[in-house]
Amino acid sequence: MSRGRSLGLMPPDWLARNLRPGRARSSRPAMMRSAVAMSVPLAAGFALGMPGYGALASIGAVYGVLCDTADAYRLRVITIAVPQFVGAIGIVIGSLVRDQGWTAVAVITGVALVSGMISTVGAVSSVSALLLLLNTIIAAGLPLPGPWWAAPALITGGGLLVLALALLAWPLRAGVPERSSVAAAYRTAAALLAACGDAARYETARLDVTEALNHAYDAVLTHRARHHGRSNELTRLLARLNALTPILEAAPAVHLAGRPLPPEAAETLRRLADAFAAGGPSGPPPVLPVLPPPATETERAVDRALRYAAEVVAAPDADPSGVEDRLLGSPVPPGPRTARAVRGAVLSAHSWRYGLRLALSIGIAQALVSVVPLPRSYWVALTVTFVLKPDFGSVFSRALLRALGTVAGVVISAAVLAAVPPGWWTVLVVFALALLIPVLTPRGYAYQTAVITPIILVLSDILNHQGFSLLVPRLVDSLIGCVVVLIVGYLLWPESWRTRVGDRLAGAVSDTAAYVDSAFRPGTDPAARARMRRRLYRDLSTVRAEFQRALTEPTTVGRRAAAWWPLVVAVERIVDATTAARVHVRDGAPPPDPAEIRQVSLQLRELADSVRRTDTPAPVRTHLTGPPDSVLEPVRQEVAAARAITGPADRPLVQGR
Repeated sequence: MSRGRSLGLMPPDWLARNLRPGRARSSRPAMMRSAVAMSVPLAAGFALGMPGYGALASIGAVYGVLCDTADAYRLRVITIAVPQFVGAIGIVIGSLVRDQGWTAVAVITGVALVSGMISTVGAVSSVSALLLLLNTIIAAGLPLPGPWWAAPALITGGGLLVLALALLAWPLRAGVPERSSVAAAYRTAAALLAACGDAARYETARLDVTEALNHAYDAVLTHRARHHGRSNELTRLLARLNALTPILEAAPAVHLAGRPLPPEAAETLRRLADAFAAGGPSGPPPVLPVLPPPATETERAVDRALRYAAEVVAAPDADPSGVEDRLLGSPVPPGPRTARAVRGAVLSAHSWRYGLRLALSIGIAQALVSVVPLPRSYWVALTVTFVLKPDFGSVFSRALLRALGTVAGVVISAAVLAAVPPGWWTVLVVFALALLIPVLTPRGYAYQTAVITPIILVLSDILNHQGFSLLVPRLVDSLIGCVVVLIVGYLLWPESWRTRVGDRLAGAVSDTAAYVDSAFRPGTDPAARARMRRRLYRDLSTVRAEFQRALTEPTTVGRRAAAWWPLVVAVERIVDATTAARVHVRDGAPPPDPAEIRQVSLQLRELADSVRRTDTPAPVRTHLTGPPDSVLEPVRQEVAAARAITGPADRPLVQGR
């Protein structure tokens, strides 16, 4: 490999990371929903002699498939339906300014500003804003068949067809996605217990647990917030999730002790997961393995936690008054408070910056195609819309992957248009390609673009009957759009190409200092402490995601991000060591002196301040004093190691953000 790289035959690391496909399991129901939702409207259009109408509904189905990202059925109603209705507004706006010259440029630029601002509120608003701008651009640049109301109705109907297909199993599978997410959290916790003592496996397992818990709490708490009154099933699920907290608190202590747990510990969690994933307390209680007598203090903590989890899973009901929402609290139900929060997010400085950035890029793209005659020029602005979504990943990476995916998609489209005659055979082609969207979308943006491009081109050919003449303009316009994004939406905005790992890591270090304070403070609410620890791990997973995003940027940005990696790992080890120390205190070890706690907390806050600085780090004292037999001794060692990373010898680390 090194020889190939020396000869220039191997791509640079950042490019290889961009092209490396992600891991994902294929969902057969999702594949069939995608294929049926896109092919059935097209077939109906051919059967009724109105293929253009069928093509519009199939385009709407493409949107619906891309919005179908939630597991819980109630969430799907929101994540699929809301963007479709917002997108319909965009079609109406675009139709009103079609062929209006600079008026269309001004209106689309204004829609881009609004779209960019509302996209910062959350995931649903982000996709809704995307469809609003996307459909405005399409309707302004492409003559759509039928009266003014036909295109909005057909495209929205195609998206809602995906929702209808997704909800078909709701009467039979109500609650299954939530139960499955909780069962997955138990299985990843089992893998964590099995990995205790093995540094490499433990690190991977801990990340998997964090991701699974985030997903499970999001699914259960969101469902619970929208459920009128108390639901026994949701209360049981939340109690089972919370029952993992003592296990996850004991795991770091076991791992730091370096003594592997007996395999029966992990097997207990797996059997508990299998029991309630299959239907909850209605069946017989699971047969659990016999746990060997615990030999150490940490093993006793795990033993108690496992027995408690088994009791919670076996209980037919959970006491609602004893169930705490341990993540961040239940999501706030719709109301004035939510409206104020949304209004604050939309009008924040961040939303204004992104809105202006998107509006400037779209405005320049629209002005460019108004001056330079390009066939089907709306593809330029469409490309800008798809690529310039920072919440979807690195803008630089998306521009690169969009270009590569478009090239691959155009090649596939050429083969389809050459081999498949217009008519009913097109339905089979769309069916086959639609099957691949749920498979390739998790693999990466280039793979998604490569499969969606031929579908859109085939459907566009039905609307315009231009055949091969669509291919080259589609490719050229997409490449122009990528260039506009890279120059106007990326290089001119330093915040977009400077890694944010350091800033976010500084916040996580400050939160870690607060966690150290609360972990040993008498009278601290255990539920509040659990929420703090969960929030910390979630924040650190966000830092890791930002780190991975930065590694896909060009070489300089990637190197700056890589410089922060040792400190990311060090902070995670501090959190683990603090949790382990708390377990030891709970099991009878002498609590640390308050002065010792303040010293460690102060060191962490100084570390956070030095991470925030971009020029000179704060003075570093890497030698923390304290009793060598204190439970905080491992925490002090980890803090000293973290502070050494940002010390004077490592000054480029703090500067290279």
